[in-house]
Amino acid sequence: MIKLQLIGHLGRDAIVREVNGVAVLNFTIAVNERFKNAAGILQERTTWVDCSLWERNNMAPYLQQGTMVFVEGAPRVEGYISNNTGAIGGALRLKVLQLQLLSRKDEERKKVAIATTPPELVSVPEQELPADDLPF
Repeated sequence: MIKLQLIGHLGRDAIVREVNGVAVLNFTIAVNERFKNAAGILQERTTWVDCSLWERNNMAPYLQQGTMVFVEGAPRVEGYISNNTGAIGGALRLKVLQLQLLSRKDEERKKVAIATTPPELVSVPEQELPADDLPF
């Protein structure tokens, strides 16, 4: 079996479907890759991965657009022909065997808010060390 591990953000809220009486959770992950091209210019590429998680529909409320997740599973590539243009393409699909939430969308907003707040406005409670607990 081939296993693929990914870390990315959900592109949309997860959708619960039923296939032959079994609940399937479908969601899409955006995996970003940053690299420098031959000219030394920083580039960014996003790969979209369609994921399915079987018999775990209780996870649906936690899998919202923007949530960062770690997934591990069995990949497969499916080819297709576009109905609109007739172009040939491919889609990466992952049958998820393991899922871990790394952050929630609201936690990401808090991190961004803290990161963009000027240092003089961020209050950090000071802690006093006991005199006998000096680090040197």
